[in-house]
Amino acid sequence: MIFSSLLFIFWFMPVFFIVYYLVPMKLKNIVLFIGSLIFYGWGEPKYLILLGISILVNYFAGRLIDRAKRRNSTVNSTENAEEKAGGEGLGKPVLIGALAFDIGMLFFFKYINFFIDNINAVTGAGLSRVNITLPLGISFYTFQIMSYVIDLYRGKVRVETSLIDLGTYLCMFPQLIAGPIVVYSDVSEALKSRIISPAGVEEGLKLFILGLGSKVLIANSAGALWKELETIGYSALSSPMAWLGMLAYTLQIYFDFNGYSMMAIGLGRMLGFEFPKNFNLPYTSLSITEYWRRWHMTLSGWFKEYLYIPLGGNRRGPVRKVFNLFIVWFITGFWHGADWNFILWGLYFFVLLMAERAGLGRFLEGNRVIARIYSLLAIGFGWMLFAISDLRQLGVYLSRLFVGGVSNEILYYVRNYGVILLAGCLLSSGLGNRLYEKIKDRRLIVIPVLTGIFVLCTAYLADASYNPFLYFRF
Repeated sequence: MIFSSLLFIFWFMPVFFIVYYLVPMKLKNIVLFIGSLIFYGWGEPKYLILLGISILVNYFAGRLIDRAKRRNSTVNSTENAEEKAGGEGLGKPVLIGALAFDIGMLFFFKYINFFIDNINAVTGAGLSRVNITLPLGISFYTFQIMSYVIDLYRGKVRVETSLIDLGTYLCMFPQLIAGPIVVYSDVSEALKSRIISPAGVEEGLKLFILGLGSKVLIANSAGALWKELETIGYSALSSPMAWLGMLAYTLQIYFDFNGYSMMAIGLGRMLGFEFPKNFNLPYTSLSITEYWRRWHMTLSGWFKEYLYIPLGGNRRGPVRKVFNLFIVWFITGFWHGADWNFILWGLYFFVLLMAERAGLGRFLEGNRVIARIYSLLAIGFGWMLFAISDLRQLGVYLSRLFVGGVSNEILYYVRNYGVILLAGCLLSSGLGNRLYEKIKDRRLIVIPVLTGIFVLCTAYLADASYNPFLYFRF
């Protein structure tokens, strides 16, 4: 089930929220947990077992880590060095075991066939591929539950003694399959007690409708253009068409993922939770360094907190710092997908970030026009690496950007998609945010606007068959 579907909007949402608001606070987590399992299991019920096992493993790991920490506290008070060493030794193996399970499940379901294919290609071993599908949202919920056991071991959060509450955290349907990545410390207090106010519900509903409009009206329309170009074939594209396609995909993936994140944050507010912001107008950036402070901010924050800093961050000299960043960006690319184009995508940004640290960044700071052009082109080329998994076809597409010639076909696509692409460019520049800030408290204006967006989205979903979600299986 996805947010941008009539099933979710007109059946799941009304039924779930009626029940959720009617039950007392002590039962809300149970309702949310059960509702989230229904939401997740609607499309792939077989993987509910995997989700349940993940909850159980990390719940009991957390209890064992907490027991070890409490034992350490008792031993510290008696200053018994032998007992202290034994207590300290328990928590770390449990943490390693929990992380090995979490990463192992992610590796098996997401990456096993990638490694089989590459071993076969290099050695000719002829290993058989494993017949599995990627569980929805496994990359997101794996990172979230890892943050819980790591922060518990570090002493940053308290142990979760309620299995239902931990399950609610991991399975919470707004951010279960596509983020934002909500670490346990973000919602630990709200899991126990939260205020659900009319103002919060209203604000959440507004965000949901705006996110729905971004996804359905902008992303789906831009995506339809990209799909048409894929159908034509990259080798048949003229240069203007190739550039138009790059623009279309660049807008599609932003409004697709940002729209879904907005819907998730809005639903979270309707539930009484405050989820972290995930995007901050990334296409207005003047460098790639700035871009990654604005794009998928919860993922960047996760990698910084749980990978870059534990590797040593920038504390061990410039050479080690570069190595740490290389590892982070290699894994960032690989996290997005089990194919070489995703690894190249991550390393592509690593190279650009290193160039900016080496001096390009200072040049960009003094040349804003050049900086804006550079950033947009770098982002666009990056998305082509992301979108086209076949490296040969990627080379064909990139070549058509410069040697594809000119044809009149561009006029047809500009007539059909020009308004949507222009709207996407303006909205991604921050114009939409500024307009909304001016009217969001003026109900006589904002209610008709949001109603109009909702009606248009409903009409689109009732009539159109093209409604993908690009991050659905990451």
